[in-house]
Amino acid sequence: MKIALMDSGIGLLAAAAETRRLRPDADLVLASDPDGMPWGPRTPEDLTGRALQVARAAAAQEPDALIVACNTASVHALATLRAELEPHIPVIGTVPAIKPAAAGAGGRVAIWATPATTGSPYQTGLIREFAAGARVTEVPCPGLADAVQWADEEAIARTVAAAAELTPPDVTDVVLGCTHYELVEDAVRSALAERTGGTELVFHGSARAVAIQALRRIGAEPAEDLPATGRLTVLLSGRESLLPPEALRYAEGRLLAAAENAPVAG
Repeated sequence: MKIALMDSGIGLLAAAAETRRLRPDADLVLASDPDGMPWGPRTPEDLTGRALQVARAAAAQEPDALIVACNTASVHALATLRAELEPHIPVIGTVPAIKPAAAGAGGRVAIWATPATTGSPYQTGLIREFAAGARVTEVPCPGLADAVQWADEEAIARTVAAAAELTPPDVTDVVLGCTHYELVEDAVRSALAERTGGTELVFHGSARAVAIQALRRIGAEPAEDLPATGRLTVLLSGRESLLPPEALRYAEGRLLAAAENAPVAG
């Protein structure tokens, strides 16, 4: 079994780590685009072209499924990727977990997302469809994805603190609407604990859901007790390479690097 994941950068680590936990025997292909990131500021057409190049490189590895572990790419490029790769390779997109967050007991939801996504027709449509009965606050997080990408601890602390200040103190549920943000959930949780007076918040990411969906699409079941025999392939803008050093700053990256044959930068 082989599952590929794609993103502009290391935001794919969260879904990759969940896939590794669910199926330690699965081979993983991590395909990112350091030559073209960030994708967010690009036009939809340009972004789709970059995403298609990354997807084609991943597809050349003959995976059983491809996870688009990027909210922005899922918004703009998912239809194009599916048109090219399916039905031979199922393509699983990533959608912010607004629906389960809105179903929470409190119904007071904060959606942390990139400035481009915050207030966008796409996110507005998701809120209208899945959270009509909840009180929703969209929280733009300028610079946070870049800070996470480069594992810049000072910038992460600064941008998380700024977003926390924009988050209502009575929220009950927080949606991490960018895959990069899931890598710093602990930092977000700590910042919001101060903001909310220690209220226990429920966080909603997409990593586990898309990993489970990928397995479902290929007719596989989670089997977390299997031996960790899965291999890891890293593609950087189409070039087979090493797991970048910034990935190892996160628990998810270290989990993936723990495999005996993982290609890791020294």
